[in-house]
Amino acid sequence: MFSALGRFVVGHRWLVIISWLIAGAAVIATAPALTTTSDQAEFLPEKYESIQAQTIQEDAFPQSFSPSAIVVFTREDGGALKEADSARVAGIGETLKAKKYDKVEEVITAPPSPHKKVQTVLVSMADVKAGDKSQHHTVEEMRDDLDPLVKGTGLEVGVTGDAATQLDAEEAAKRADSLIFVGTIGLIILLLTVIFRSPTITILTIAGITLVSEVANGLIAISAKAFHLKADSSVSSLLIVVLFGVGTDYILFLMFRYRERLRVGEDPKTAMASAIGRVGEAIASAAGAVIVCFLALLLSSLSFLISMGPALAIAIAVTLLACLTLIPAIVSLMGTKVFWPSKAWRHEPRAARFAAVGRAVARRPGLVLVSSGLLMAALAVGALGYKPVFAPEEKVDTANESSVATHAMRTDLPAGSTNPSTVLMRSTDGERLGQQEMNAYTDRLKKVEGVGSVSRSQLSEDGRTAEFSVVLTADPVGSKAMDIVRGPLRTTAHEAAPPGTEAKVGGVTSVFVDINKAVNRDFSVVFPTAAALIMLILALLLRSLVAPIYLMLSVAFGFGATLGATVLLFQHIRGEAGLTFFLPVIMYLFVVAIGTDYNILMVARLREEAKEGLGPRDATAKSIQHAGPTIAAAGVILAGTFASMTLANDVTLAQTGFAVAFGIGIASFVMAMFFTPALTTLFGRAAWWPRRITPRVPPQGASHRADQPPLPAQGGSPYVPHGYGDRRD
Repeated sequence: MFSALGRFVVGHRWLVIISWLIAGAAVIATAPALTTTSDQAEFLPEKYESIQAQTIQEDAFPQSFSPSAIVVFTREDGGALKEADSARVAGIGETLKAKKYDKVEEVITAPPSPHKKVQTVLVSMADVKAGDKSQHHTVEEMRDDLDPLVKGTGLEVGVTGDAATQLDAEEAAKRADSLIFVGTIGLIILLLTVIFRSPTITILTIAGITLVSEVANGLIAISAKAFHLKADSSVSSLLIVVLFGVGTDYILFLMFRYRERLRVGEDPKTAMASAIGRVGEAIASAAGAVIVCFLALLLSSLSFLISMGPALAIAIAVTLLACLTLIPAIVSLMGTKVFWPSKAWRHEPRAARFAAVGRAVARRPGLVLVSSGLLMAALAVGALGYKPVFAPEEKVDTANESSVATHAMRTDLPAGSTNPSTVLMRSTDGERLGQQEMNAYTDRLKKVEGVGSVSRSQLSEDGRTAEFSVVLTADPVGSKAMDIVRGPLRTTAHEAAPPGTEAKVGGVTSVFVDINKAVNRDFSVVFPTAAALIMLILALLLRSLVAPIYLMLSVAFGFGATLGATVLLFQHIRGEAGLTFFLPVIMYLFVVAIGTDYNILMVARLREEAKEGLGPRDATAKSIQHAGPTIAAAGVILAGTFASMTLANDVTLAQTGFAVAFGIGIASFVMAMFFTPALTTLFGRAAWWPRRITPRVPPQGASHRADQPPLPAQGGSPYVPHGYGDRRD
């Protein structure tokens, strides 16, 4: 099939290129903007308590006051606010109310904090749909207006709250995307130039993937709109590294084979058709493993993972299509000029180091297997200390106004005051709630350990639903607050509810508690499904039932080692509270799926060598010699692109970038280079069971191709000259 595809692409290269340009232009022109959200509550289904509480709140209190923005005032000298300062704050509050900002429904000036270090103005805004930036525009206008109002007064002001935090998070994400993009492009340019010594290939790769990324982003936006999917703001950063990193890898696989075919004397068109025929199945299988792994996220209960899966799958699918059609069509037009000005493509490199590695693995596969396995097992021990966190450690970012304002609030207000938990008590028998039972309920909630204060915020018009505001003593997005809500607060809220009523605990902390529960559920569903689908692809590619099992075993080792190394770095060395809660899912998908790519490339070469009559040890030596440089180059490029995420001043992106980069390093330089070939050597021809690998023997009297020496008798090891190793399937 891939040989036929290669012939078609080369024979109709102008048609392929023009079709891509027309289709790409149509998608880019008609695609809507990809809207994202950072509201975690939007990602949970309705079966969770936090969402049920939110529904009750919206039904009972449609006009309830909930501050979307909090204006925080402190003195520049850090002292207590004077009466004149408080009067000035109240006046500024009235000025803000009179401005009639878009979406602002109410402005309330709160009294000074207990020690008069902080005073706030609470701003309630109308709810907006995902993608509506009106709240963000209002925060920007408000910040512009506040600066002159406090100038020369000795007061400092900052705006925080959900609307301001989301605005600052999006601005930070844009800065992060820019850094990641520049870092990724710079690394790809450097490495491709070093590998091929040709700026032409580098320019072709960057230009081709840029077009692919625009088409992929357009298709993702169209799909998100059509199927009402919610995209998390972190998707854009992942798309950059996935498209450019994986795309460069696939182009690398293709160009290495193309260069090898040229070296054995084929003309450029024949060489490209031959390269697609030889490496197409491996690339398609590798991409298929990544795609099915991402699509397994459709089984998640979190909508941001459900959205992320198809988005990344679309990106990989478009990249695969381009690498098997668009890039080959362009290269076949350029011929050997694609390597300009380098002439190195004409000569087979000695690859002495990889040849030595291949001989070492073939000579002592047992020792190599145990050594590489123990290395991954030792790192995997660190995974036992894994702790999930649902928000970065609260560190003041001076470039982030909401972060500074939040820190200022907490100098004299309980940590949970920025995002109080809410307890909704609702009558289930149709009777009105009594004042005495609500007072008793408030007293019970106040006695919960970790609760700083409790107040009844409001009672619904029909008297059947009451809302209680619960301020925790811990950071509302920290693990301590989650333990309080998950345990004593929910237990007390449920048990203390009077007969004929029910209680639900809501708020940001409750949302994170439920997200944690949903993630644990996803671990038990998504992981096994993705593993089963990848094993199926491996079985179809290798026509074997044995090899897929130990290949997945090696990938499991790689996953454990990656998680352990990430825990050691961020939790123990850097002293952070834990790792981002969804990091294991992202790691599993990228490390397992992309790690399988390199295993596929190596094992496909091992099978190819076995078909040519080499014994297990000789096949291993030759496979590492010829596939090793490709895997090493691809691993460095892809690991480097993910490592560029650490350039962003964002803990989540830094953890994700390091974890995936380290996992790819393990996959390419430990699994694919040592562990998997050693295991395949020990299994011998049993690795391909139930299929029997039959060495190809040329017809009687047939001449051999110039790049292929005579096959040995009785499976002996032939002398293999430079350039050998590109035999037909």
